[in-house]
Amino acid sequence: MNVIRDFIENDEKRTMLFLGLSAVSLVLSFFKIVDIRPDIAWVAIILCGLPIIKGAITGLLTEFDIKADVLVSIALAASVIIGEIFAAGEIAFIMALGAMLEERTVAKARAGIEKLVHLTPRTARVVRNGQESVIPAEEVHVDDVLRVLAGETIAVDGTIISGQTSVDQSIMTGEALPVDKSVGDEVFSGTVNQFGTFDMKAVKVGEDSSIQRMIRLVESADAGKAKIVGMADRWATWIVVIALVSAAGTWFVTGEIIRAVTILVVFCPCALVLATPTAIMAGIGNATKYGILVREGDALERLAKVSKIAFDKTGTLTFGKPEVTYFKSCREGLSDEGLLRYTAAAEQRSEHPLGKAVTAHYRKVSSDILPQPQDFSLKAGRGVNAAVEGSKILAGNAEMMAENGIELPDEVVNDAVKHRNEGCTVIYVAKDGKAAGFVALSDVIRPETREIVRKLRGINVESVLLTGDHMHAANFIAREAGINNVKFDCLPEDKMAAIDRYQNAKEMVCMVGDGINDAPALKKAHVGVAMGGIGSDIAVDAADIALVGDDIKNIPHLLKLAKRTMGTIKLNLTLSMLLNFVAIILAMMGTLNPIMGALVHNAGSVAVILNSAVLLKFRSA
Repeated sequence: MNVIRDFIENDEKRTMLFLGLSAVSLVLSFFKIVDIRPDIAWVAIILCGLPIIKGAITGLLTEFDIKADVLVSIALAASVIIGEIFAAGEIAFIMALGAMLEERTVAKARAGIEKLVHLTPRTARVVRNGQESVIPAEEVHVDDVLRVLAGETIAVDGTIISGQTSVDQSIMTGEALPVDKSVGDEVFSGTVNQFGTFDMKAVKVGEDSSIQRMIRLVESADAGKAKIVGMADRWATWIVVIALVSAAGTWFVTGEIIRAVTILVVFCPCALVLATPTAIMAGIGNATKYGILVREGDALERLAKVSKIAFDKTGTLTFGKPEVTYFKSCREGLSDEGLLRYTAAAEQRSEHPLGKAVTAHYRKVSSDILPQPQDFSLKAGRGVNAAVEGSKILAGNAEMMAENGIELPDEVVNDAVKHRNEGCTVIYVAKDGKAAGFVALSDVIRPETREIVRKLRGINVESVLLTGDHMHAANFIAREAGINNVKFDCLPEDKMAAIDRYQNAKEMVCMVGDGINDAPALKKAHVGVAMGGIGSDIAVDAADIALVGDDIKNIPHLLKLAKRTMGTIKLNLTLSMLLNFVAIILAMMGTLNPIMGALVHNAGSVAVILNSAVLLKFRSA
């Protein structure tokens, strides 16, 4: 009984069985293998045709929805009335086959997206008062300590507080290899711990976690929102009306009802209706494989028209966090590496991002253990001072040096100015009351940025930099990226105004950003693309597309995919309309009978679906 109930509830298995039985009945009917009365082709009419008729009647009565099913139902009924049982069965079978192919294409297109939904962790291993217990994931609170074992899915977003591991982040970021993680590193819900055990502190839980945010984006991905889909639906409605008039006119002029029935068969606008949604969903599925979530179907349609792409700087073209890019000693007997060691040691207890960046850089480039600072103190807005191995170290800005009577040599000042003009922040360092040198830090440009800009230029899309940073930092990053059009010192309204000017000049803009200050520009742009990982929730909600792994290298692929998707839609529409037109002429002339008409028409529907499915494998050069 359970097997029977499972079969009844499984639409896919039931559809496959009905199609198989219908195919067998049509073969037996066509070749007269068995002499059965009534015609065994009735099996196909009942199993495949009745659901179509039921859907047509339901649509008419509940929504007055005149679409393809209505015309198919009329064609089925007319074929039966004139005794063309095999033709009616064939129409029903091929229509059901086309619908099944469409569903499988759409399902395959969405498969990559829906993995996120199934990855939602159901339980978490929480450590409270030294006791470890497994609780439902939704009961985890912020600041709870969780223990994650090898092979387990991480339940919430958080920070590792003990242990080391490697995490498979492929479903969230598309990275092929696991990412090494240690104390202080962020981990995200839905990703998988590859080996070892680590403890983490929960930071974002429940609906705020990465996996839940991505699921909300997934659930909003809907090909039905594309404007061009609505256009195809409207055409389908008119075609149904024209088909009925054409069939009636042909019957009236020729007196041959079989020609009228054939016209009804070939006039069904199935291929036209399938042309767009299958291509849009295949395009969305392709983008997902590259870590790109398309929230709305019409975003691809709009993206295909873009001629400019505007980038935010911090967190988009750059990594969004300071890194040491240069350090120089000006003291005889103190090497550059020695200067960095003293600075990193003094900054160990600093909570300032610049101080943390210096310490992190030293640990990355040196295996030596840093000495612990003594008499550490921090002066807000100035810097730090500490005793390191018996030496008094000051590390801070020029004001701190002046307040402590430290005179900076001209060579140090001039060198520091040069780095500030390149967008760097400078930390001056003094040792035992005398200037020792400086350390320069900057927000480092992503290494793939220049190549991205070059690829965009190759498809006639101009890159623009819109940033709130000052002129020197903006111009330096623009030069590094190969961007000629730069606007700096931009407030959120300035970014909006710049985009508005371009679009008023008929230059459609795609905006790529990550922060709250980018949200208005993301909304204003023809298409908004947000950095889905580090980007703020507000920015993601304002955008049409999210880059799950903050990986901008796939933006050229996204634009090429959008153009290819629209090209596929136009080809689908053209081929379906051309095939219908030729088939109608042949039907009016009596060259096509209902059986051949059904074959020709439905071959067009299948061709449209297969042509759209090719988008799933599309890869840009």
